[in-house]
Amino acid sequence: MQNNSNNNEESELVFGHHSVVELLKSPTAGQRVNKVLVQKGLKSSHIGEVIELGKRSKLIVQEVPKAKLDEISNGGNHQGMAAYIAPYQYAELDDIFKAAKAKNEDPFILILDRIEDPHNLGSILRTADAVGVHGIIVPKHRSTGLTSVVAKTSTGAIEHVPVVRVTNLVNTIKDLKKENIWVFGTAMEGDNYRNWNAKGAIALVIGNEGKGVSPLVQKQVDQTLSIPMVGHVQSLNASVATGVLLYQAFASRHS
Repeated sequence: MQNNSNNNEESELVFGHHSVVELLKSPTAGQRVNKVLVQKGLKSSHIGEVIELGKRSKLIVQEVPKAKLDEISNGGNHQGMAAYIAPYQYAELDDIFKAAKAKNEDPFILILDRIEDPHNLGSILRTADAVGVHGIIVPKHRSTGLTSVVAKTSTGAIEHVPVVRVTNLVNTIKDLKKENIWVFGTAMEGDNYRNWNAKGAIALVIGNEGKGVSPLVQKQVDQTLSIPMVGHVQSLNASVATGVLLYQAFASRHS
């Protein structure tokens, strides 16, 4: 997260071509974006696209030296563009069901139990968007939120996948079950993920990077899945494991 002491509203910085363009293309760009910055003297189709999108939403588009962009992005790959935005807004649980209904599909939900690394959350958002997940649920406590690092890593997917933040995952899962959502989780002794029938209204629970799914949440799971491994390391990065499982679900749901 980047903070700007001159303007309290400029609390989040998004930079890089994909992230900025997806942000400016979103329907809420006019309300959320405070200012767009482009590198002075840099001429490219990408810069032109950002300037055009900014003007279309009647946003302030300011030319700044490359050194300024280097500074505010902490030396990140800004590609000559950045945008200051209001903090990301979380969705409501009902927004997930609306997203599924709009596509005439059964709800496909991802529940992240205490994912702490913002890079993991950003990568998961990117994969979730790719496979058609209708929404992600995260807990308010002991979990990374929607930050500029998440936005950057998601390469724009944060604009398309609703993220709901809840106080109690166990109670939320119970509410989902009342809506006839079948809940899957991960466990070493679970069923082989390659046999997973992911058709219908489902939710997949992914656990913390080091501790996995918490015991209280695990008790709410209807069925557990495992990813077989033959190497010396018997665990996968959270975002990698999520990607493997989501693409199996995608294959099952679209077979």
